[in-house]
Amino acid sequence: MNQINDFLSVIDGFIGGSQWFVFLLLGTGLFFTIYLKFPQFRYLRHSLRIVRGKFDKEGDEGDTSHFQALTTALSGTVGTGNIAGVALAIHLGGPAALFWMLVTAAVGMTTKFVEVTLSHKYREKAEDGSIAGGPMYYMRKRLNIQLKNKKVINTGKWLGAIFAVATILSSFGTGNLPQINSIANSMFETFGLNHILTGAVLSVFLAMVILGGIKRIAKVTSRLVPIMAVVYFIGAIAVIAYNYDNIIPSISAIIGDVFTGSAAAGGFLGGSIAFAFNRGVNRGLFSNEAGQGSAPIAHAAARAHEPVSEGLVALLEPFIDTIIICTLTGLVILSSGVWSEKIENQFQSVDMIVLKGNYSETNETEKQQLADFLLEREDLPLFTGTLNVSDGEIQNQPTILHARSVAEDVKVWMNDEPYSGTIELADGNLTPGQNVTLSGKSLMHSAPLTTVAFTRSWFGEYGKYIVSIGLLMFAFSTAISWSYYGGRAVTYLFGIKGVIYYRIIYVIGFFLASFTDTTIVWTLSGITIALMTIPNLIGILSLHKEMKSEVKLFWQEWHEHFPGKNSGGL
Repeated sequence: MNQINDFLSVIDGFIGGSQWFVFLLLGTGLFFTIYLKFPQFRYLRHSLRIVRGKFDKEGDEGDTSHFQALTTALSGTVGTGNIAGVALAIHLGGPAALFWMLVTAAVGMTTKFVEVTLSHKYREKAEDGSIAGGPMYYMRKRLNIQLKNKKVINTGKWLGAIFAVATILSSFGTGNLPQINSIANSMFETFGLNHILTGAVLSVFLAMVILGGIKRIAKVTSRLVPIMAVVYFIGAIAVIAYNYDNIIPSISAIIGDVFTGSAAAGGFLGGSIAFAFNRGVNRGLFSNEAGQGSAPIAHAAARAHEPVSEGLVALLEPFIDTIIICTLTGLVILSSGVWSEKIENQFQSVDMIVLKGNYSETNETEKQQLADFLLEREDLPLFTGTLNVSDGEIQNQPTILHARSVAEDVKVWMNDEPYSGTIELADGNLTPGQNVTLSGKSLMHSAPLTTVAFTRSWFGEYGKYIVSIGLLMFAFSTAISWSYYGGRAVTYLFGIKGVIYYRIIYVIGFFLASFTDTTIVWTLSGITIALMTIPNLIGILSLHKEMKSEVKLFWQEWHEHFPGKNSGGL
């Protein structure tokens, strides 16, 4: 598992985890924000009128209403990114990472407006009469290159195919594997339910929903999304209000650490500016998917007579998903203080590294060495050899890092009993084939961290049930929506006949991921996000003039539809 994760991490480092990807993502959003004169602020109130059906016309073609398209797309974005992703971003980069998540959402509102508009404009009817759309369709029709001799090179066809393949991969890396993985971990943490049992039961429910197609998916998500949002909101407000004295310091840390990096606090050994920026933007994209090209697939099915109105509906997604829900999660984690607190937990092998020698957190020099090691600024020697264990206690224990913190009170277990014997390590990792687990106090991340944070309120231990139920509903609805995205990509590549085989594989993958290592799943998700996002951003940038023209035409019609009203147009 460590070798697989290391290999995936190298790939992720070149694409999704690289600085150029972050700048491409934010740069595209900033370009359209300025080019279209800040539509995310000027047009937001008009989006609400369109969602309520005020701009509809009789005979508008599509499979779903504006509200159903919005909730389907929201169910695809409101998931582990809001619960586990925020916790992971803060764990890696400190409070400043939340700031960059919010910046990503603000510019992402414009990006989503553009990609949904262009995709809706070029949607088609599938063989079964349903509406099929998404970035691959505008790519195929509009991104071809015409030479001087009028010969056309079908670059759009190949770019669309690349995007469709990436969508299928991302349906597993974004909407499938990390969702059930986080659900299973949360259910185990809260109720002690076996990971395989959770995966098996939910796989059956998933199959029952997705076999019904977009109409059944839209019907389910339009009911799930409002309920789960209310439940989560109540639980989050309870934690923040309970820890009211930490609200101002938390906000100060979010803003104050942006240009200085997050200082060491508790078990947290510090985060650099670059690390907070990169992880905040990366997790922000995972949360709201602006620029990834997934939401346009859901919005393409909406009943609308012209594309910009549906693009305006999509403006609401990053606002609800990241600016509201992720901010709530971030304040819960920061105000409760659990982000820098060492908590008893079972160690995951890919989050653990054993160093040669001992390093003390009370020694400032050694503490800085550990921080530089975790921030990849400095190498430290790793332990290779044999460690003796007696009744669960490691004799002459070297420094063990788990979840980017110095582990304390480490115990070794075998079959739920304290272990006595020896353990073998190579380059800081347990060698394969040893049936032992380690536990102790360390920092936590992802869904388990948010789960602990929700217990720091008047609800006490009952607070973790809010996270577990919320995560179950959030993540399960995300898996439902992404099955539709992947199915539309399969339709584009192979026709409608290939969808049933894709859905079978999707359900099987959903089950298997319920007991797969969390860190590997998150690394894979970062890669698949980038594989979708890059061709989509190139595509919408190429069509910027067409987008501006569509917006002008829309406001002319809006003025005719609502005479005397402020059009908000260009």
